[in-house]
Amino acid sequence: MGGSTAWRAFLAGIAAVVLGAGIGELAAAAFAPASSPLAAIGDVLIDLAPPWAKEWAIGLFGTSDKLALLIAIALVLLAVAGALGLLEARFARIGVLLCAALGIVGIAAASSRADATGLAWAPSAVAGAAAAFTIGPLVRRAGAAPGEPAAQDGAAGMDRRRFFAWAGAATVIGVAAAVGGSLLQTGARTVTAARRALHLPVPARAAAPIPPGAELRVPGLAPLVTPNERFYRIDTALLVPQVDPAQWSLRIHGMVDHEVTLTWAQLLALPLQESYTTLACVSNEVGGELIGNAKWLGYPIRHLLAQAGPHADADMVLSRSADGFTAGTPLEVLTDQRDAVLAVGMNDEPLPLEHGFPVRMVVPGLYGYVSATKWVVDLEVTRFDRATGYWTTQGWAPRGPIKLESRIDVPGAVDTVAAGPTVIAGVAWQQHVGVSRVEVSIDDGAWQTAELASAISDDTWVQWRLPWTATSGHHVIRCRATSRSGQVQTARQAPPAPDGATGWPQVTVQVP
Repeated sequence: MGGSTAWRAFLAGIAAVVLGAGIGELAAAAFAPASSPLAAIGDVLIDLAPPWAKEWAIGLFGTSDKLALLIAIALVLLAVAGALGLLEARFARIGVLLCAALGIVGIAAASSRADATGLAWAPSAVAGAAAAFTIGPLVRRAGAAPGEPAAQDGAAGMDRRRFFAWAGAATVIGVAAAVGGSLLQTGARTVTAARRALHLPVPARAAAPIPPGAELRVPGLAPLVTPNERFYRIDTALLVPQVDPAQWSLRIHGMVDHEVTLTWAQLLALPLQESYTTLACVSNEVGGELIGNAKWLGYPIRHLLAQAGPHADADMVLSRSADGFTAGTPLEVLTDQRDAVLAVGMNDEPLPLEHGFPVRMVVPGLYGYVSATKWVVDLEVTRFDRATGYWTTQGWAPRGPIKLESRIDVPGAVDTVAAGPTVIAGVAWQQHVGVSRVEVSIDDGAWQTAELASAISDDTWVQWRLPWTATSGHHVIRCRATSRSGQVQTARQAPPAPDGATGWPQVTVQVP
């Protein structure tokens, strides 16, 4: 097999697999929206990846980690597809069998999902079958099938043109099918329409007005309330779960006196309340951006747990998402007086789909991996020695209390600051404890107390600023916070795993 023939065989494999993958995505959109072959395989890879790999991906790509994974899967799939074309050219039917094997892998991945339906296997089966039926004919048209005589020059030229026409058509059909599947997404349209039609109830208890002086309005400083479209998203779902609120229900069970089931209509009929809470991801590096503050509308979880009657020896609630994600939350945190809620609204609108629509948990004072379950459908009252959440099984600490942290937003790490009067500003937080002071050190000098804005509450971050007369040269700026309990932010540098990063944030600036 010559070099040009091998190259055509490689392209034949890619065209066949692109056709199969595209048809599989279209089939998923039509009758099994949660069973996209690419996403199903991606979810399995996320589950199988070691903790350090997940932490590396979040640190490198941030909230784009899922897009990066899908791109990586697609690139690897293309490389594998080309190799299948070469194998089919050298060993007849091997490429066909391996395409079918890829379909079986997708079937297993899709069927193992927590939200798998009876037809979860079908899209991957369709994808594998389409690729298997296509790869052989395409490789033969490439002139690379084993045992076939070489064509004469004129005939060979005609065969090459026909091959590229067939391979191009297969590729175009595959891409068009994938795009069509994305546009179709019947389930997504249904849930999106339900969200748009939803009018949130008037809260029985409105959030207290934001106090004067809470927003310092320094250019470049994070806004006090994070807009929904800028709120960070870190979760394990490659495809956003599509949960129809009309079909949603929450089950509370386990170590309780009475099992409780709550429907969507029943939840909206309860006296909902508003509260501001800052959420933070445990993967946030010192000075990182995986944090946001929002106004939430929801119902206190403690009231629902009180109806269920947890047993005296229970100490944990295992929450479960519609897509199978789990988180273990200390029972005492969900039953004290903090604003731990089943949230249905975010910043005066229904929850965005990617932030948990129709219902999610919001719990002040804990990192999201042990508390902020999106698309929540199940609360099991249990014990830490009997059950573990998703990230705890990956080696992260089981309880996840928020650590005292601060961040410098202005100046940025790559900013060039003009000499003269300017300002240093940022945010600080320790949810459910509060911040009493922020200090700034410039070039290892004495700690200077910054102006602290008025906090909305101890459950939210607080803005701060410090006037600074910048002088020419290279400057290192650090900050540290003190909590309302008197704790001073530690200088000890520690990575996010297993229970949150620590250290003083710093930025380096150049003043001309």
